[in-house]
Amino acid sequence: MLTESEVSRSWSRMFTSREIEVTTFDRAEQLLEELRPESPLRHRLTLELEELRERNAAEPTAAIKA
Repeated sequence: MLTESEVSRSWSRMFTSREIEVTTFDRAEQLLEELRPESPLRHRLTLELEELRERNAAEPTAAIKA
């Protein structure tokens, strides 16, 4: 199990690029699984992930690679 600090660092590195690959969302889900269910960080990142997915799906020029 990773610490919240490790998850936070990894999360930041994954989403610094303008282009987000589909596999990035899968890796993000795996990181969330590393956190305790009651973790405030897990809750915050879950909401952020939903927002990122919506934003990338809504942008007609979204740079999502398969």
